[in-house]
Amino acid sequence: MHRILVLNGPNLNALGSREPDVYGRATLEDLQQRLVQLAAELGCEIESLQSNHEGVLIDALYRARESAHGVLLNPAGLTHTSVALRDAVAAAGIPLIEVHVSNPHARESFRRVSTLSSAALGVVQGFGVDSYLLALRGLVGYLDRAGRA
Repeated sequence: MHRILVLNGPNLNALGSREPDVYGRATLEDLQQRLVQLAAELGCEIESLQSNHEGVLIDALYRARESAHGVLLNPAGLTHTSVALRDAVAAAGIPLIEVHVSNPHARESFRRVSTLSSAALGVVQGFGVDSYLLALRGLVGYLDRAGRA
């Protein structure tokens, strides 16, 4: 059974109330329930963590080497600024998909560059909270094909 860590970065605790015209009205709890339901259908387990602190996310990535087969990461605003988080993604050596609720390329120019994408297996963005569900399906498919369990 695949174990997937879902990491959510800064401000995602305000999902559903923060800029709902950009991020939608689904809360982080709503998203978590949908992920758990899909994970059960796909035969995998989900563990989730949200933090507004970069170091907490970095520590979680390193711990995931011992406990997870793959990671979904929404680095939020750290996407564009954190070399340290990018280095941890690369060093952890775990298949990771970068996830975004909005489409950064359709927003302000400073959001169009990700420091993390080059270290990720893939990127899913712009589909609201469904981005996570698409990413989970993609990651589980990848793990199945790679024979990782």
